Amino acid sequence: MSDKLTKDTLGQALRLLEGFLREGNAAPVDLVVCGGSSLIALGLVVRTTRDVDVMALRNPDGELLCSNPLPESVEQAVRRVADVLGLDGHWLNAGPASQIKTGFPEGMAARLHPVQYGTHLTNSYVDRYDLIHFKVCAATDNGPGRHADDLLALKPTPEEMLAAAQWALTQDVSEGFRTVLKDMLRRLGYERASGAI
Repeated sequence: MSDKLTKDTLGQALRLLEGFLREGNAAPVDLVVCGGSSLIALGLVVRTTRDVDVMALRNPDGELLCSNPLPESVEQAVRRVADVLGLDGHWLNAGPASQIKTGFPEGMAARLHPVQYGTHLTNSYVDRYDLIHFKVCAATDNGPGRHADDLLALKPTPEEMLAAAQWALTQDVSEGFRTVLKDMLRRLGYERASGAI
């Protein structure tokens, strides 16, 4: 298998992960997933991704918890999937787990899209509205490229883009970030949002 995950191979990897968790009598887990895999799973963008980004764990009460480190049972199952499918050993990772410290867009938990892959694995995919917020930050930090392309593919309304830009300023309060953000918004055709922040 390629190291790039499509919608089909992503589903295959996650079903296999669930099977290994169940086989190992692991506790069921609910992973809050963002990034490219969320875009793909929700059918928002047609593209591939290299990994599944887990930004939090969700407990049965719906509370979001830090996902770093991931439970050992999940880490072991991830490695087994990588061996079987020929994926990178970190194809599922808690890279964006620090987001829980800086905060999520208001109401994000209520907008999650849970998808069950069996009895032992649920992925709660981040909603389009919140993905716009995260992509605004990523595109500002990284410049033209994949994040800006994803952002445009999500077709934010002017109101959504303004809300995302205002939230982004809570994540990085530096004047340099604001300047780059304003310029990016102008380049993407969101002059009103650029002028409002």
